[in-house]
Order: sequence, then C-alpha cells, then structure tokens
Amino acid sequence: MEVETPLLLLSSGVSFLNGFFQVKFVFIFLIYTFECQLSVPQILRTMLVRTFASAVEGVDARMITVEVNAGGFVGENKPWYNVVGLPDSAIREGSYRVEAAVINSGFYNKRMKIVINLAPADVKKEGAAYDLPIALAYLNATQQITVPDLHEYMIMGELSLSGELRPIKGALPIAIQARAKGYKGFILPVENAREAAIVSDLPVYGCRSLREAIDLVTGDLDLQPTVVNTREEFFKDRTSFDVDFSDVRGQENIKRAMTITAAGGHNVILIGPPGAGKTMLARRLPTILPPLDLREALETTKIHSVAGILPESAALITTRPFRAPHHTISDVALVGGGSYPSPGEISLSHNGVLFLDELPEFKRSALEVMRQPMEERRILISRAKVTVDFPASFMLIASMNPCPCGYFNHPDRDCTCPPGGVKRYLSKISGPLLDRIDLQVEVTPVPLEKLAGKKPETETSEMIAARVLAARKIQAERYADQNGIYCNAQMPSRMVREWCQIDAAGNELLKTAMERLQLSARAYDRILKVSRTIADLEASDNIKPSHLAEAINFRNLDRESWGEQR
Repeated sequence: MEVETPLLLLSSGVSFLNGFFQVKFVFIFLIYTFECQLSVPQILRTMLVRTFASAVEGVDARMITVEVNAGGFVGENKPWYNVVGLPDSAIREGSYRVEAAVINSGFYNKRMKIVINLAPADVKKEGAAYDLPIALAYLNATQQITVPDLHEYMIMGELSLSGELRPIKGALPIAIQARAKGYKGFILPVENAREAAIVSDLPVYGCRSLREAIDLVTGDLDLQPTVVNTREEFFKDRTSFDVDFSDVRGQENIKRAMTITAAGGHNVILIGPPGAGKTMLARRLPTILPPLDLREALETTKIHSVAGILPESAALITTRPFRAPHHTISDVALVGGGSYPSPGEISLSHNGVLFLDELPEFKRSALEVMRQPMEERRILISRAKVTVDFPASFMLIASMNPCPCGYFNHPDRDCTCPPGGVKRYLSKISGPLLDRIDLQVEVTPVPLEKLAGKKPETETSEMIAARVLAARKIQAERYADQNGIYCNAQMPSRMVREWCQIDAAGNELLKTAMERLQLSARAYDRILKVSRTIADLEASDNIKPSHLAEAINFRNLDRESWGEQR
C-alpha cells in the first residue's frame, strides 16, 4: 500500500498534465483560426495554386512555374514561408516584402504553412521580379481572392513594402515568350508596359500596385491593355542627332576614312595628338550610319532591356547605340559575364558603335578578350551551371595619342618622349588586335586659321549618309543569300576570295605592300574588304588599283617608319 500510493499519485499527475497540454493546444488552435480568419476545414486542408513568371538567360526568356501550396498549422518558432527551387537571396528576402505589401494592400497575413516552388528546380532564379506572382498566388491559395484563371497570365514585378510595383529587367524578351506560349495576358509594372507592348497579339497590363493587379485579375478593375503603334514608334527620331559632320572644320581625309568605315561596317583607329578632333569625329560616326531596320531595333532593345538600361517609358531603341566606356573598365564589364551572366559593353553596342578612347590605357587583358567577339560577332560566356550567348556585332572605333606625351609628329610641338618611347607605347596594343582593325588613320591638328575663319561650306551628315546608304544597298543585294552577313566587314575569308578579286596590276601592288609592310594574312583580307567598300562607294563592280592603294594608305601603323622619332 505504501508503494502503490506514490505510483498512483504520479499516474494521476501525468494524466492531468496531458490534459492540460491538450487544452492548451486546442486553445492556441482556436486563436490561430480566429487570427487567420479561417475555418477548421480550411486549416486542415491544403490548396495549391499555380501561375507563371519568367527567367532571362542571355537575351532570351525561360518560363518559370510559380507553385504556392498553403495549408496546415504552423508551430511556434517554425518558418511559415519556404521558397524552394534554387532561389537567390533577393527571392528569399521577398517574404518580408510580400508580407508587408499584402498587409498594406488591405489583406491579411494568414500564418498557414506556405511552400513556394519555382520550377524547374535545377535552374537558378535571381532578382525580386518574382514578388508579384508569389503575392497573387499566395492570396489565391489562402482564399483571400478567387481567381481560377490565374495560371493563364504571365506575371512579373518587384513589390515595395507599401505594395507599389517597381520596374523589372528583360520585359521585352519575356513578352516575346509569353506570346509564343499563348498566355491570356502579361501583368507587369506600368513602367515596363510600353516596352512589352511592342510585342503584338499579347495584351499587356501595366499596374502601379499590388492592389491594382489584384483588382485586375479578380475583375474589379477594367484596365485596358497598353497599346503601342510599333511602326510609329520605330520611325520616330530614327535620324535625329544632336551632332553633325558639318560641325567639323578641315579633316577631309578623316571624314573620308569615316565614310568608308560606315559604308562597309569596318573597325577604325584614330591616332593623333590631344585636341586634334579624334573624339569629335568618333561621336559623329552614328550620324552617317544607315538607320536601324526593325529586326536590328528589336535585337538592340532586347539587350538593353535585359541590362535594365532602357530609358524610362521607352518602347523601342530606334537609333544605333554609341557606347564609350572609360579606360578603367574591367574585363567582365567590357565583354559581359558575372555570377549571373549579363551583357557587357560589346553587347550593349550591338548594331552600333563601341568607342574606346585612349586605347593603350585600357587593360591589356580587357582588350585581348575582345579579339574573338570581333571576329565571330558574338560572345559565349560559360559558367559551371549555365552557358549564355550574347550578340556582339559592333563597329569598333578607337583613338589614341601617338606617344606618352601626345605630341609625336605634331607640326608645332616637339615630342619629349625618350628614345623608343613611341614604340613602347604602341606595343601596349597587341599585333593581333591591330590586325582586326581595318583602318588605321593618323589625325593631324587643324590649323588655327581654319578654326578662327568663317565657317566653310562642308558636307553634312545627311549628305554623307546618302552615299553610305547607297553603298550598303549594293552590299545588301550582294549578300542577300548569305545568312547573317549584311556588309563587307562581315565577310568570311571564303567570301573575300569570291567578291574581292583583283586584276594583275592590283595583285602586284598588294604583293609589294605585303612584303614591304610585312602584313599578316588577316591584314591582307582587311585591305581587300576595305577596297571592296571603296569600290562600292563609287558603284564600281571591280576593285581597281586606286581602290587598293587607298586601302593600303589607311594601314598607317603597319609602316616600318611609324614610331621612329626624328
């Protein structure tokens, strides 16, 4: 009896404690259902909602399925919001943005167990643009809104804590993919609406906030799709520039070189002392290039969209890009790349001009990685889990001083560089890179009397552009059957032999130049391409010795006497 009494008391105590914890659990459960505004059946069952977003790889988009599963009781100290599917930190931190945006939009944060899956699970997702699809799917899964057709929309957008939407990157390639997949519409921030609306046959809804997006999908808001007249947008400001070649006094030989450059899509380097007008001439090159066609405009806009540098409310880039990075630029910033590969300056200048001022001051490693893109007109960036292909069909225009002090070959000032200084300065640029530059032009200062006198009558950019366009039309007809080739500079070696045939006199002239200047085989092809362009400017079917002589004359840096101090 003495032994049984303690055991009985202990057993009674355990039963009492079990009952207490059961009552506590029921009490907490009832409070939870009240706070979440859910019934007991709603707590116990789960609900899966699916919608669609997109990830940008290179300059193309890839469909991402956003699945939100809501249901079940969340215990104390347990995470209620779980994101799976290789999200980056910006997506994982999105729980705080979504929670605040939902509350500030007039809804509740129902602390059910939420599991969000971004499929396919083996593709890395980055950025905050998944906030909006996650928020809408979460509200639908927790039955705060009822949208049965949510999966028929492509949805992208970053949320602020107040519920306002912020612009995203890559709206244009995402819109192209959404149309291809046949979605009912594309919901995105209003700042990106005009950009996405360039894609026809896809309703694009630009929303300012989460509340507006909710009212749209539930039918409480009659929001009209954004409409952009693509043809009107394309032809607007195609030939509007702030600069003109008529502003340049003198420098007629340099204008001629720039005309040849534009007519054939060639690369050019300008060598001359400070103040000779190298940068002034370079910045006017886009004014004489043929206008972008619609294919080129869409390609260029896609790249700038992915990089997130489209002007606010812009729909389409209609003028050829002109990029002029500083010489302190890194290798990755120039050619593209990074943990999540993004386009570099050579891709941002696709279908336009890349201007490298003071070329020898750039890091040699940065310049050397440009050699392959200059030949192939594309850049392939490989990482451990992803490989992306960026277009890089650009015209390179570079400038440099002839020596460290800048006054070698100056008509009025003496060069103060030590013996061999000019050669050492030039050696900062590798031979293979110089071989890929078709025209090497020496720029001399304009005499004071020309600068101070009355402005002479000179050709305008419009007049030069007319000759350039006529030469480009000849080339377009010549390469009509060649995919991806539109101008002389893009000819591969096999086509050079076909379209750049020369007579016996021209062959003897070129042979002499090759031997005397010790030119490489690549330089040989470059001279023939430039000769073909000069012939096209004169509407000549054949390359004449005079065309070859002018092309050879534009290989200044290949001369043995270049850099020899007097």
